[in-house]
Amino acid sequence: MYELFKNLGTWLVSGSQWAGPDGIAHRLAEHLQYSLLATLIAAGIGLPIGLVIGHTGKGAFLAINLASFGRALPTVGLVVLVFLAGGLSMLPVYVALVALAVPSIATNTYAGMNAVDPDVRDAARGQGMRGHQVLFQVELPLALPLIMTGLRLALIQVVATATIAAYVSFGGLGRYVFDGLAQRDLVQVLGGAVLVAVVAVALDLVLAALQRFLFRHRTA
Repeated sequence: MYELFKNLGTWLVSGSQWAGPDGIAHRLAEHLQYSLLATLIAAGIGLPIGLVIGHTGKGAFLAINLASFGRALPTVGLVVLVFLAGGLSMLPVYVALVALAVPSIATNTYAGMNAVDPDVRDAARGQGMRGHQVLFQVELPLALPLIMTGLRLALIQVVATATIAAYVSFGGLGRYVFDGLAQRDLVQVLGGAVLVAVVAVALDLVLAALQRFLFRHRTA
């Protein structure tokens, strides 16, 4: 075990391991590209759904059940299905990652909107605010902490799952996991897994710090 971790340390800090198209720096950039783009697309889908349902109070049962269905989808199976339908491209990977991220974003957005005190809404309407003004000037600011939590959860899930890009012969840090398994190289497999975990934790810490900064003036 000691020898394994010693070899892992050597693998991670080796200068040659960071250079070139197969190096850690390049694979890390690919992994971040897949993860951030998929999360951005998922936010573009999940946020409006959660906001509309939370604001109108209609469709909550359907949204929650769809979210549960989305979480239950087998990611690799979805990749294979879209791959068979659309051919070799990054489309299957993005479809699977977006499908994984949308439920967390939509449900947390809905939960944040649903947690807004009805009296606050009534007071805003009593001051003459229209529906869209209540949504964007009152409900959305109050719901932002839970919305941010949903984005954090979604991003962590996507980062951890973006290794599937290597399953259909693309890049990212999953390349080390799949190549290592094919070559029976345990150090490479462990190295890829460690890098994915470090990226997920680092991004979560960045978003947590951003969340604290944005809401630093709010009282508990």
